[in-house]
Amino acid sequence: MKTDKRRRRENKTDYANRLNLLKKGVPRIIFRKTNKYLISQYIESKEAKDKVIFGFNSKDLFGYGWPKEFWGSLKSIPAAYLLGYLMGKEILNSNLEKPIADFGMIRMIHKTKTYSFLKGLIDAGLEISCKEEAFPEEKKISGANLKKKNFSGYFKEIKLKIDKNENRKN
Repeated sequence: MKTDKRRRRENKTDYANRLNLLKKGVPRIIFRKTNKYLISQYIESKEAKDKVIFGFNSKDLFGYGWPKEFWGSLKSIPAAYLLGYLMGKEILNSNLEKPIADFGMIRMIHKTKTYSFLKGLIDAGLEISCKEEAFPEEKKISGANLKKKNFSGYFKEIKLKIDKNENRKN
């Protein structure tokens, strides 16, 4: 009787998917969700050994003007979009090779954070093919529907700061 690997049992690693990504030989952008934050990293693999070139998490958005009163929203659709946008700008600024997206064990459901992250990468200037109907509505991405104060004003400011301070890392 064959036993599954521990990381597969814990729903952390899909080994078949990982092997297919490694065979392609191109860098990956990983996107992961924790209980409080979103994490994104640009990773290159050599001989099945991953090397993180750079990475961001949603806490880094505070350096670009994310308001403190929205601390609990660092896992929201607008945060995912801005994280993808920040990641895309950094890749383009660093003249790195075009990566492929790796979402690991995250279920790919239309109009969710994962597609919001992809939309941010595409809006930053990376060429990634994806169906337009999979992305969340613009109202959700800009945070206009958040219950607290109007977030869309903050959203525009953060996006402008990311454009202006493209090499800034906090």
